[in-house]
Amino acid sequence: MARATLKGSCVFCAILAGEEKADIVFEDELCLAFLDHRPLLAGHCLLVPRTHVETLPDLPDGLVAPLFGAARLLSRAVQEALEADGSFVAINNTVSQSVPHLHIHVVPRWKRDGLFSPKLVWKRSPYRDERERDSTAEKIRRMVLHLRDEEMV
Repeated sequence: MARATLKGSCVFCAILAGEEKADIVFEDELCLAFLDHRPLLAGHCLLVPRTHVETLPDLPDGLVAPLFGAARLLSRAVQEALEADGSFVAINNTVSQSVPHLHIHVVPRWKRDGLFSPKLVWKRSPYRDERERDSTAEKIRRMVLHLRDEEMV
């Protein structure tokens, strides 16, 4: 069952409401994706449903297909836009979930990118500067639009 949140208590709801800044790379009527502010690798995105739900089991049945369809599109866009070898797609439920609003991590991957250490500790790779962050977001946005246009043909 979906849980409501008090306005302002969820940073993702604040992003959805336009009250918090985010580098948006994808949006439709049900979902929004933006660059993670603490990326594992450049291009790491978070995809969230517009409806506030905390975990995957809370997600209403009618949002499952749209959310995962958007995750599939975003995964392909990130991979192609950044010329990545692959992608990593993940969801944390409660444990390790830094924001209690369901979000899907879409992370570009390259062979030998060093994401996983021998102890499976996530390393963070911040952007060098705002210019790199803006450029990365723009590449992904353009690829999302291109892939959506391609699907319509």
